[in-house]
Amino acid sequence: MSAGLLALVDDITALAKLVASSVDDAVGQAVQVGGKAVTKASGIVIDDAAVTPRYVIGFSADRELSIIANIARGSLRNKLLFLLPGALLLNFLAPWVLTPLLMLGGAYLALEGYEKVVDVVRGAGPKPAAATATTAAGAPDREAEKVASAVRTDFILSAEIMAITLATVATSPIATQAGVLALVGVAMTVLVYGVVALIVKADDAGAALARTRHGLLRAIGRAIVVGMPRLLALLGSVGMVAMLWVGGGIITHGLHELGVHAPEDALHRVGASAGQLLPAAGGFVTWVVTAAISAVIGLVIGAIVAPVAHKVSGMAKKSG
Repeated sequence: MSAGLLALVDDITALAKLVASSVDDAVGQAVQVGGKAVTKASGIVIDDAAVTPRYVIGFSADRELSIIANIARGSLRNKLLFLLPGALLLNFLAPWVLTPLLMLGGAYLALEGYEKVVDVVRGAGPKPAAATATTAAGAPDREAEKVASAVRTDFILSAEIMAITLATVATSPIATQAGVLALVGVAMTVLVYGVVALIVKADDAGAALARTRHGLLRAIGRAIVVGMPRLLALLGSVGMVAMLWVGGGIITHGLHELGVHAPEDALHRVGASAGQLLPAAGGFVTWVVTAAISAVIGLVIGAIVAPVAHKVSGMAKKSG
């Protein structure tokens, strides 16, 4: 599981708890929490923000913010209407079931990432003109399908966030649990989808700069316009890999919670050893190595799950 995710959720949860504290204590501790959050936020932004931009690739620029807004609303609905009450209820009735459910979600993310890798390996070429025209004619349906797919993926990532948050306040009064979960859910949604919106609309800002008379600003604008399509394509690939590393991380952490410590312990040891090779960038190297190994784990899990998922899907279609 992403160290950045664990760290940031821990920070936001700590901040939520401060609301019930005295004003003096809240101010002092909030400064510390805010300072840590700034340095640790990159993990969750990379995990979630890398996945989302791939859902707006291929749509016209005037639909990008609308698609992101729809996904963000779906994300909030996931967190506040389904995951928050569900997490509280499960924590009260059967807390032992939270980890297996998260692992199922991790397997789903690994499956999604694996299928995207298979598509790339098979070399899905550009669509012919007739297919492109059909796609354009059915743009509203395709947009709705993309949003639904993104919201399903977000559900798993959101469940991970809410479960980790709940674990930090599991012994608190239920009102505190609900308040902290709600605050974390809203804060993470605003953070992630705000960053995503900035990423996908940077080309519009570049176009505006390219029309200015100032030579340097115009050059910067042109560079942004030229570079953004490549960046979005890169983020699409990163999003594919992110599904694998988040899914693999959820599985290894879930095994750790269930008493099987070896996979996660080995993952951390290898990551830490790699970080020691470059002390100046130790934290970054550790994260990259850990994410890469988690992605391989996710790819293997996806390959194992895929035949079962396809068989179940085929049986469901026949019965339907």
